[in-house]
Amino acid sequence: MQQIVAPTPWDDSGILRTANGQAFEDLPPSLVSMLRSTVDRVPDREALVELGGDRLTYEQVWDRSARVAGGLRELGVSSGDRVAIRLPNGIDWCLAFFGSLLAGGVPVPVNTRFRTHEVEHVLTDSGSSYVVEPGIALPQGDPYVIDGLGPDDLAALFYTSGTTGFPKGAALSHRNVLSALEAAQRAMLLPDTGVRTLVPVPLFHVMGALNQLLPTVRVGGTTVIMAAFEVDRWVEAMAVERIDVVSAVPAIYWQALQLPAFSKTDTSGVGWAVYGGAATPPAQVLRLREAFPRARLFSGYGMTETSGGITGVPHEHAVERSDGVGLALPTVELALDGPELLVRAPQVMTGYWNNPSATEEVLVDGWLRTGDAAVASADGFVRIVDRIKDTVIRGGENVYCIEVENVLLAHPSVLEVAVLAVPDEALGERVGAVVVGEVDPLELVRWAAPQLAGFKVPEHVVLRTGPLPRNAAGKVEKAVLRGEVTWGPLLQR
Repeated sequence: MQQIVAPTPWDDSGILRTANGQAFEDLPPSLVSMLRSTVDRVPDREALVELGGDRLTYEQVWDRSARVAGGLRELGVSSGDRVAIRLPNGIDWCLAFFGSLLAGGVPVPVNTRFRTHEVEHVLTDSGSSYVVEPGIALPQGDPYVIDGLGPDDLAALFYTSGTTGFPKGAALSHRNVLSALEAAQRAMLLPDTGVRTLVPVPLFHVMGALNQLLPTVRVGGTTVIMAAFEVDRWVEAMAVERIDVVSAVPAIYWQALQLPAFSKTDTSGVGWAVYGGAATPPAQVLRLREAFPRARLFSGYGMTETSGGITGVPHEHAVERSDGVGLALPTVELALDGPELLVRAPQVMTGYWNNPSATEEVLVDGWLRTGDAAVASADGFVRIVDRIKDTVIRGGENVYCIEVENVLLAHPSVLEVAVLAVPDEALGERVGAVVVGEVDPLELVRWAAPQLAGFKVPEHVVLRTGPLPRNAAGKVEKAVLRGEVTWGPLLQR
């Protein structure tokens, strides 16, 4: 194993007091303590804004979350019990999340795009004792706040799709999440005087919850939430809501930059433009720099299993290093085991919930095996070159190829299938399938659609007359296949 050791720029800020590989000092003991500290410091500052809806100060967030906590306790939720959150984006999602924590429970955000069988798996696997459902009022009771939560207590379960097709719950402790928040704040130089951030992505993702909502709460800023993403409203909100931190997957920026209205939008107040979750070509980075002339650009790489970001490309290197994922963030150690990138950091999950075999596969001797093949330059910049896990990243959503392949192979006319990433200017990648068999491509995807989340359904299908190329072990040689395939236009379902 070759450890990646190189100087990083994060100590240039003058606030980095901890060397890589060491735990942060003086972190709050829990997310409840973090929220309480912010409420005490800026009780009257606007905390949450739902576009077209309510606006709450930090004191109001605390009071309403405490009542939700009391309601959960009256419904039988005890310390350590899991509380599943199936709500769409909005203030109620945040109150359910914080209320679960204040009750001593463990929030389990559920992907609203999951199919019924996926949702049922998450609820059963997590053993959730209560489910916060859409259309049903949040629990209410006498205010309640748990006392004595510590860094090693479980803070949340975020489920990520597994290569078997079953979502796996990444168990994140309070130390995990708080370490990730601290690393992000230091790397991005977020001030404690407050910022205003706009969240267009789902809060059930770590990008929405742990990379946007909670870091903003940590610094006493304002989180403006979109119930559903609409690109024109996202652009309009930047000016109307005086947003200074914009953060989104590249596909969202790409859509925004195509709007005629964008060129007329005042973006001079944006101080940070953050992107990640998919490839961003240099030309688009240049456009981002032009679109947000006063902003520091910051792209990052991370996983659900690492509570969010673990590397970042500093603003000064945004263009020339756009082909990579950057340098290790504070306290993060990186290593290469052959081609695979390994991570050791205080923000790495404690394991997969209720899945010791999967945990043993990825957590080895204190290191997390990312499943990504990478290379590193002499000065420590990391570039991901392939995906050992065989994943398509469509607009920031992870699609594991084997799950889609298993569904397509169940069609009676399909003999062989290989799912590949199709490069796409708008979304970074789309899902493509190479199929051996006599089947109509459109009929095949319509047949598969009820069995898959919408973002997992193939949008390109190529029929192949001969067998798929395979190696001596019988595995499909996808690298060879990629060179042989010519993708046609998008299927119009």
